[in-house]
Amino acid sequence: MQKSLFAIITLIALLILSACGHGTIPASPPGIGNGSDDTSVDSAKTAADKIQVPEAEAAIASLLINKDHPLPEDYKPDDLVYPDVKFTFLEKIEKRMMRKPASQALEKLFAAAAKDGLPLAGVSAYRSHDRQKQLFEAYVRKDGEAKARTYSAYPGTSEHETGLAIDVTGADGKCAATGCFGGTPEAKWLAKHAYEFGFIIRYPKGKEDITGYQYEPWHLRYVGPTAANTIYSHGWTLEEHAEAILVSTPTGNE
Repeated sequence: MQKSLFAIITLIALLILSACGHGTIPASPPGIGNGSDDTSVDSAKTAADKIQVPEAEAAIASLLINKDHPLPEDYKPDDLVYPDVKFTFLEKIEKRMMRKPASQALEKLFAAAAKDGLPLAGVSAYRSHDRQKQLFEAYVRKDGEAKARTYSAYPGTSEHETGLAIDVTGADGKCAATGCFGGTPEAKWLAKHAYEFGFIIRYPKGKEDITGYQYEPWHLRYVGPTAANTIYSHGWTLEEHAEAILVSTPTGNE
């Protein structure tokens, strides 16, 4: 029942996005699996009645993409723009782009970090399905598929394809998308303040069994300020937030 409800919620999100021109809807929603335990369910039930995501943010906040819930191959947002922030490279190419709401929020986040003396730089934002396929296949050749799947998304299941995710690092470019970033002042600032701008640390430490990926303190996902605040305050992943939304949604089978 939960898997079908998850699929329904994300299908609704994709339908809203499609109505706005943001991609094509799959013929049928794929299944979903979040690996959460009973503790997560109880936590979700406790907070469910408090979750009220504004309609303007709902489609973005409920767009859950993971290993069990892919995007259609031809999905491409039509509101991709170039955020006015520093990147670790100079070329004006695809991976500098983000969807407009995420781009605007990112500019504010970068400005706030710089004001606190911790300037940031983008590493990689949007990726097309074809580009993700190229990257994943390269990682498989390097480390084998089993290991590659712990740190790289199979084509169609990468958040980068949504235009709502970005990998960031310090302005000096050191520790870009590597484990050493987690110990930097910039990473600690992001963990504490990213939610204030509508972003979450998508793959937090200790939640690997739920997200399916190793800890990535550099990977930010835009979900909007309301969802980000809820996720941060409860220490949730996006999967757990989606589960809480399901719990708070009447099913007619009570």
